[in-house]
Amino acid sequence: MSSAVRLIRNHRLTQAVDYAYGAAVDAPVRSLWLAGACPLDTEGRTVAVGDYAGQAHQVMRNLIAVLEDEGAALTDLVRTTVYVASSDQADLVKVWEVYRSYLGSHDVPSTLLGVSVLGYNDQLVEVEAVAVLS
Repeated sequence: MSSAVRLIRNHRLTQAVDYAYGAAVDAPVRSLWLAGACPLDTEGRTVAVGDYAGQAHQVMRNLIAVLEDEGAALTDLVRTTVYVASSDQADLVKVWEVYRSYLGSHDVPSTLLGVSVLGYNDQLVEVEAVAVLS
C-alpha cells in the first residue's frame, strides 16, 4: 500500500529534530481522525501503572490496532499529538523514545506535551492522530 502522505522537510530550519516540519496530502483521500489512544487493555484497565515507557508501548499498540482495522498503517499518519502526564522533561523523553521507535523513518509532524492529568485512573500517556489514505 502506498501512502498518500508526503512529509515536508525545511532546510532553512534546524535539522536537529526527529520529526518532519509538516505533511502534505493531495486530494482525493480518505481521512481518519483518531481519538487519543490510551494505555488500556481489552478489559478497559490501565496497564503499566507508574511506567511511562510501558504505557507508551500499549498506546502505540492500540493506535496500530485502530489503524489496521481501517486498512491504514503508521506511515499514513499526517499529524500526532503526544500527551504525557508529567512536568518532568525526562518522562516526556522516555515516552518520545518509545513513540519514535514505532514510527521508524516516518517522522510525522508531532507535538509532545507535558500535561497535569489525563482522563483515566493512573493514565500517564495518550497519543492522538490524523491519518490519510489514498
